[in-house]
Amino acid sequence: PEDIKLISKSWQDQIKWLRNHPSIFVWVYGSDKIPRPELEKNYQDVLKKDDPSRPFLASAKSWTSTVTGKTAVKMLGPYDYVPPQYWYVDKKFGGAYGFNTETGPGPQVPPLESMKKMFPQESQWPATKNDAWDFHCGGNAFNTVDRYNEILNNRMGTANNLEDYCTKAQFMNYEGMRAMFEAFASNKPNATGVIQWMYNSAWPKLWWQLYDYYLMPNGAFYGAKKACEPVHIQYNYGTNGVEVVNQTAKEIKNLTAEVRVFNSDLTEKFTKKLPVNLKADTTEKPVLIPEISGLSKAYFVDLRLMDAKGRVISTNFYTLSTQADDMDTAKTNWYVTPLKGYADYSSLSSLQNVQLNVKHRFGREAKGRFVTVELYNPSDKLAFQVDLNLLKGQGGESVLPVFWDDNYISLLPKERRIIKGYYEEKDLNGTKPVLTVGGWNVKNQSL
Repeated sequence: PEDIKLISKSWQDQIKWLRNHPSIFVWVYGSDKIPRPELEKNYQDVLKKDDPSRPFLASAKSWTSTVTGKTAVKMLGPYDYVPPQYWYVDKKFGGAYGFNTETGPGPQVPPLESMKKMFPQESQWPATKNDAWDFHCGGNAFNTVDRYNEILNNRMGTANNLEDYCTKAQFMNYEGMRAMFEAFASNKPNATGVIQWMYNSAWPKLWWQLYDYYLMPNGAFYGAKKACEPVHIQYNYGTNGVEVVNQTAKEIKNLTAEVRVFNSDLTEKFTKKLPVNLKADTTEKPVLIPEISGLSKAYFVDLRLMDAKGRVISTNFYTLSTQADDMDTAKTNWYVTPLKGYADYSSLSSLQNVQLNVKHRFGREAKGRFVTVELYNPSDKLAFQVDLNLLKGQGGESVLPVFWDDNYISLLPKERRIIKGYYEEKDLNGTKPVLTVGGWNVKNQSL
């Protein structure tokens, strides 16, 4: 009884301390289990008195409380790597149905700069059976990235060195995280929400992070950012369809969706434009991409959404494979559905190099310092996974954080894109900012 009284008082103190914070949307007073009935009744009394406006959960897992009934949420994983289609096709575990309170597609390996900070040179390579790398993983089933490395090498082609590995990892980070959030938007209202495990890292590590200990975002950050656009066009890995998502509370009419499919040599294999009208907080599914003959093993889907005046309001670019990932669903456990076959993206390593035309301008406004970057692809080749960064002077470390509109983008031939990034002057440490532009097959430039 004394413990229950103390815990209840502590709970009340926390509610009073935090209740005015705008980011709190629900009180969860049990994680993997539910409180004892006597304690839960006390928790309920506190909420009714001190913060009756917010919803509550007795547990983040699927439990039935004798006090408040079913929690009606799930905590069924996964926590390790799963391919993009998992979120669309799984109907039993962590896939896009219900509210998943804690999940994510496994490791998120940081970009090269963070990896070099994390590990001394003698421990940077190879990636597999590396004690230093394992030390910066998690515990138990998550104490290594060896399984992830096997998947990366099979899907992307064997990584030759740390730089090659990190480049390929950003591709997997981006597509994996984007798919998770997009699938839950696709399946509304049967899918009601998902919480990513985890947002960031308290120390340098290789697992569960959208940005790392050094504040460097990885591809997963921009994949999540892309997927969570208020008005958004996306591909459905489960149906081979194209969808348009309206996350706003307003109806939006007279939009146009454009779908184009390209072979790896950018031969156009399919194109279609169609009108779209969106009701508030809905997902429309206007078109299925038909079966297309003669596709290369790795191919591209380019999606655009235009408003009534023809202005592009959402873009999305996918790399797909005619050889799909094959999930071994019979061996699913609490943290992963393993793979028994792999998509083939190895041909991406053969993309020809591209040099972009880049214009940029540094400036100031009320939000702080900014840089506006205009990218133009003058070639007849694809500029793949273009990465923007700011350095503290020529050859210096990255300015962190920088809040880019978009990143890890791809530019088709003759395509132009303008991207803006915000940063704080104090993070320059007295240096002059230098813009760098690079990418998968994009020649590095420092400007």
